[in-house]
Amino acid sequence: MTQAPTSSRAFVSLIGAGPGDPGLLTLRGQHALQHADVVLFDYLANPELLRWCPDAHTIYVGKKGFSEYITQEQINALIVRTAQEGGGQRVARLKGGDVFVFGRGGEEAEACALAGIGFEIVPGVTSAIAAPAYAGIPVTHRDVARSFAVLTGNTKEGGAHYERLSGVDTLLLLMGVRNLDTIAADLIASGRDPQTPAATVQWGSTHQQRVAVGTLETIAQVVKDAGLEAPAVTVVGEVVKLREKLRWFDNAPTFGGPLAGKTVAVTRTRDGSSALSDVLRGRGADVLEVPLIRFDAAADGGDGALTALRDFRGWLLLSSNQAVTALFSLLDAAGLDARALANVKLAAVGPSTARSLAERGLRADFVPSTPGARHLGAELPAEAGEATLHLTSQLAEDELQRALEARSIGYMRAELYRTEAAAPDENRLERLKNAAVLTLASGSAARHLARLADADFNPLDTPVAAMGPQTAEAAREAGFTRVVVAATASLEALADAAERAVRGES
Repeated sequence: MTQAPTSSRAFVSLIGAGPGDPGLLTLRGQHALQHADVVLFDYLANPELLRWCPDAHTIYVGKKGFSEYITQEQINALIVRTAQEGGGQRVARLKGGDVFVFGRGGEEAEACALAGIGFEIVPGVTSAIAAPAYAGIPVTHRDVARSFAVLTGNTKEGGAHYERLSGVDTLLLLMGVRNLDTIAADLIASGRDPQTPAATVQWGSTHQQRVAVGTLETIAQVVKDAGLEAPAVTVVGEVVKLREKLRWFDNAPTFGGPLAGKTVAVTRTRDGSSALSDVLRGRGADVLEVPLIRFDAAADGGDGALTALRDFRGWLLLSSNQAVTALFSLLDAAGLDARALANVKLAAVGPSTARSLAERGLRADFVPSTPGARHLGAELPAEAGEATLHLTSQLAEDELQRALEARSIGYMRAELYRTEAAAPDENRLERLKNAAVLTLASGSAARHLARLADADFNPLDTPVAAMGPQTAEAAREAGFTRVVVAATASLEALADAAERAVRGES
């Protein structure tokens, strides 16, 4: 299914993102994202999938139901133009569901072919099958249904079109919620029994999933009464009766916990780990990863940090995971390795930073009993007159310095990396407004999040779960009033704090 590129390295991967559950992305889709320079994603593509392409430039191209953010013709042109820029780029076009099942992927592939750009088609799991499956409804069953048809909610063709489907056992309607009453009436007029079982599944395969069950005659009103909206799939056929036996996803244990069906925003750096997201999903949460900060090289390229480290003897202070990552990147770029740290003692601000050192074969000589710069400064086993070197970002607070200088311990700071703001894209920002709780792993994330406040959205009104007392204090200083602190510096404890925040506990 791959068209060989005609020139340069321009190449487009048209990827089916699946129905919503990020676990349903194919391995081929993951691989294509990991190698993309630019990713264009739409409304129905779960933004969590962007974790597979942390270094790619991402572009949100909308396409939400009847209120299109950008036309299909504009998307086609954007794909071609982006692939051709800079002598050729690898572009991933991430589309909800499957590329070709009412996804207009054929038009996008045609645009690539016309422009002489190589492309590939990466099929995805269509919501037409996945949403019913997650609702416990098989689209076929040997005893009751041996055929199915997938239809668009377009009602222009009406009854004549439906009469041609009279022998099909199961009908699957995509994009049909808006016209469901008309569609149901046309199906009945074309010969379908009004008492045929029917079900509508909204946001199938996600923890926002909701299901309404009725008959062909009643389903439109049942859906209206339940408040179900797009995106949704409607199933018409005897297979709907099997739901009561086979429902599994919305009966799973995670649906009963405090986070079940709740959107939890995980604030992180663009290239940060998604391990917390996995923990939260295991508790039933719908996770929204929101990059708020990004890390850049130090203003001097790290020369100052290397110079400071070269002849240093004393305590080397590392106050974040990023400091460890940046330090070893700097050493590697200079042709050095861990042996360059042979003459220093290593102090980590908390167990997470200590683990980052351990992953590189180094054991922290000291970790404070309570994570945080203040505690590191108060508890560091250094004598008056000893020297410390703090490798950190340009935004490092002075708590550590003040605590050490109060003990007459020498303090020197060198910029190892820079922390910059990263504004969420429009899609994430819209979903962030519906978050039940925000998780904060650093003070800088709290400050950046607070700056997003405007007339339409005030994140300060949302409960937050903070990783440690120092982050909690920074959150309160930034204006957050509903702050719950994790009991320990662990992902499970932060998830516990998120549950308490949702319950309104402190």
